[in-house]
Amino acid sequence: MAKVSMVEREKKRVLLNTKFREKREILKETISNMNISEEDRWDAQQKLLSLPRDSSVTRQRSRCRLCGRSRAYNRLTGLCRIHMRHAVMNGLVPGMHKASW
Repeated sequence: MAKVSMVEREKKRVLLNTKFREKREILKETISNMNISEEDRWDAQQKLLSLPRDSSVTRQRSRCRLCGRSRAYNRLTGLCRIHMRHAVMNGLVPGMHKASW
């Protein structure tokens, strides 16, 4: 089980990302546009730097839906390896079964 503070921090990051997403995209487009003057691009870069760090998508971490574990996360199911194993053993994941040889 992940610490509650870490899970809450991830929720905060998701909220910040949704809040500042459009603003970030506009600023990034302005920075990458070569037809705009250097001064305008510099101003856009400074504005981008002034946004909260946690509003960036790359700061988010994928977590298990059941326990909040960040390591060994499976994107297909949204579960960590531990809960994925329980789901497979109980037959909740179609097409998967325990390997035995």
